[in-house]
Order: sequence, then structure tokens, then C-alpha cells
Amino acid sequence: MSAPIIITGGGQRLGLATALHFAKNKQPVVITFRNNTKNIPELERAGVECIQVDFATPSSINYFIKDIESRYSQIRGIIHNASDWVPESNADDPAGLFDRMMFIHAKVPYLINRSLSKQLIANADATGRPSDIIHMTDFVIEKGSRKHLAYAASKAALNSLTKSFAAQLAPQVKVNEIAPALLMFNQDDDQEYRTKALKKSLMQCAPGEQEGVKAIEFLLNSDYMTGRILHLDGGRHLV
Repeated sequence: MSAPIIITGGGQRLGLATALHFAKNKQPVVITFRNNTKNIPELERAGVECIQVDFATPSSINYFIKDIESRYSQIRGIIHNASDWVPESNADDPAGLFDRMMFIHAKVPYLINRSLSKQLIANADATGRPSDIIHMTDFVIEKGSRKHLAYAASKAALNSLTKSFAAQLAPQVKVNEIAPALLMFNQDDDQEYRTKALKKSLMQCAPGEQEGVKAIEFLLNSDYMTGRILHLDGGRHLV
């Protein structure tokens, strides 16, 4: 059996679509999810291993890492998709908000990458092809955000980790990131918001989660790209 790909935050949206894509193509997948979503039974029926982890809780992270270390000697890739998106307007405790954003988006990937790098390298040595780490960042790493300051700062920190881990783990492990803008709407987004959001990019569309899946596959299939950002923003930087 081939080594698994781990997807954090795999219970919904892009993480869900990616996990189902891999399962359909007979690639073993382990996902984490924070809340017991309606999609977990579907994932389990598809053969995806689902582990409930709250990445805002240090003890849960340590348990997850030790569990993976004990059961897998090789890992094909890690996709850091777990995320939280809280604006400053909703934060009664700004210091707590900043710490939470940094913890989920920077410290958790840092700890997982360091702890599981041996399994990634072992898979590369066994297969003769590099393993992969993919960080999901955000369009805001380029320009910041007026409403989500702590979130933007934490994603910028993850961007820095992309470069650092790429240099540290080469050539056995490629480390890249995907920086999307709008890929899909939530069901409760009203028409006024949707219209306004679409005008922020040149392409003026929300391409859906499969656009992200295609980007992930591109990075996994590359033998040469590392330490780089794959921008999925519809030309938003030119508007």
C-alpha cells in the first residue's frame, strides 16, 4: 500500500474535494477535521481515514503527531489546509485573536512539518521521487488586510515557513504554497456580496474547489518546483 497524503482541515470545501479526489484515484488519505461535519460519513465510505483534531489545542496536536508517527513510516505528502478566519471586529480579545491565528496557521504547520519530516524523507528515498508539503496561504499575503489583520499576518508567517522548509528539506521534499483569492462562495453569501466579490478579479468568477484540486495535483506532479507560491487569484492583483 502506498504512503498516505495527510490533509488538515479535510472535512469541507477544498479539503473535502481534495480528499475525495485522492480517494477516487486510489491514493490513501488521512484527513483531520475540527467539528463533526455531515461530510465525514461520505469520506469514510470512500476509504478516507478521518481524525478529529482541534488545532487550537496543543494537546490535540501532540496526540495527532504521535498517532501518525506510530502508524506510518512513510508519508507521501502533507497539505496544510486547516484554517480559521476571524475579523478584528469580532474579537473582544485582540491578543487572543492574534495568538490563535498564529497558532493555527503557523505554529501547527511548523510542528507537524518538523515532526513528520522523517516520514516524508523516507518515502522519497523509497520511491525515488520527492515528497511534498503544500501550505495553503492566501491572496492577502501580498497586500495585507484591513479587516483581518491577525489572519493576514499569520498567513504571511506561513509563507515564510514555505521558503525555510523548502531550503531545509530539499531535495527529498518539495515545499510549496497555494495562495488563493475567492474560489467558492458559502451557501449563505447574499447576492450583493457575491456581485461585489466577483468584481475584485479580472476573471470575475468563482471557479470552485476543483481549481484548487488542479493546483494541488500540479505541485504533486512537479519534480522541480519548490519554495514557490502558486497564485490562484483570477488576476486580482491587476484590478
